[in-house]
Amino acid sequence: MGKVTGFQEYKRQNFSLAPVSERIQHNLEFTTPPSKEEVQTQAARCMDCGIPFCHSNYGCPVGNIIPHFNDLVYKNDWESAFRSLMSTNNLPEFTGRICPATCESACVLGINEDPVSIKGIEYSIIEKAYEEGWMKAQIPKVCTGKTVAIVGSGPAGLSAANQLNKAGHAVTVYERDKRIGGLVRYGIPNFKLDKKDVVQRRVDIMAEEGVEFITEAHIGVDISLSSLQEKYDAVILSGGASLPRDLPIDNRNANNIHFAMEFLSQCNSRIEGEEIQKENEILATDKHVVVIGGGDTGSDCVGNSVRQHATSITQIELMPQAPLERTDDMPWPTYPRVFKLSSSQEEGCDLDYNILSKSFIKDENNNVTGINCARIEWEGRGFKEIPGTEFILKADIIFLAMGFLGPEQTGMIEELSLDTDSRSNVATNNYETSVKGIFSAGDMRRGQSLVVWAIYEGRECAIAVDEFLSQKTTLLNARSKSLYQKN
Repeated sequence: MGKVTGFQEYKRQNFSLAPVSERIQHNLEFTTPPSKEEVQTQAARCMDCGIPFCHSNYGCPVGNIIPHFNDLVYKNDWESAFRSLMSTNNLPEFTGRICPATCESACVLGINEDPVSIKGIEYSIIEKAYEEGWMKAQIPKVCTGKTVAIVGSGPAGLSAANQLNKAGHAVTVYERDKRIGGLVRYGIPNFKLDKKDVVQRRVDIMAEEGVEFITEAHIGVDISLSSLQEKYDAVILSGGASLPRDLPIDNRNANNIHFAMEFLSQCNSRIEGEEIQKENEILATDKHVVVIGGGDTGSDCVGNSVRQHATSITQIELMPQAPLERTDDMPWPTYPRVFKLSSSQEEGCDLDYNILSKSFIKDENNNVTGINCARIEWEGRGFKEIPGTEFILKADIIFLAMGFLGPEQTGMIEELSLDTDSRSNVATNNYETSVKGIFSAGDMRRGQSLVVWAIYEGRECAIAVDEFLSQKTTLLNARSKSLYQKN
């Protein structure tokens, strides 16, 4: 490392956030990165540790060579840092914004100091690459004549498409929604990941490189999967784990009880100018909002509700509040499940834990008016209700954000009778499903997970597909070097 004593000399510097009073007035990103010189100082904190756990299995799923690009940034060789980053991560502009930074949790410096600000450095590298024009279309130098269809344009589908296009295969991505991006387009709020200036600019580069995108094409419903099987040499299913967990308690059929993704996708659609029929609008404006589920999806509902000027927002969780620090059952370098307020929760909501939702309350017009709740205490893996703790939580609109059960079982899975595992995910052997030539990647294969894991899945699936099509390991060999070499 260029500054072996940097970790002793410099303190961690985070991105600055716009004041709450300002940022809740819009749906734009509200983080401000440090200056170029300050980022170089942060890169100098990388401590030349003997074993860099940051890009081990405990750290970065895609295996970013973090000490390498940190060193290059410190030495002011940003272009080389960019090429190092792109050699392992197809979508760093996404992960640099919304990844929980498991790499930082595994940073050796983080054992007894603040870890290196890896996520911020990654963000700065890719944004500088766009500014300098290094991030541009790379037209494949070969054409294999093989064709691949990818169903689903989330991070798994996009990374697989990017890799296979580099290998010279003709790639077509099918998306059932109006715009490309899947979860990052319709699920992640715009104030965390801008759709036009971040997601679309990446899609535009891929299109320029030769990837074809077809939207409003619902495979398994409007278009049969078998027709893709006949038309293409290989098919990848990366439709995500879009089946939400429901809460089947009394009065579940009341009006204004929605799955979180119904609300989040509509928020993003509205921002992008898509028309929403008034009778189908889901708005938190002037309403008492209750979000059931304490995770990131629930937090995203909170942030959007704040921006829509809800009267009140309460987020409740069945599980207990996480500890403030690592415990014995989450030792370094594993990712710590510790309590931390999200930026959306900081903007204004009441949080409550160990809350059991017993039944919904509705009026004579079938509109929800509240929830009958009770407090619980946990005993091992189970819980029991605490007598005498019942209470009513007022609610005009409720968002269910309790996670996902897996991929939708009708449509593609049903059509070709694809094998599934014990959790209803598509079962695979080296990413190939039970039907020859049909592959699967991302949440549809592994279950609900992180964007960075979806990118990893797409890359690994691309290797399997490339081997299937070419009978050689082109992409496997390329993993150890940058595919974004200078022209």
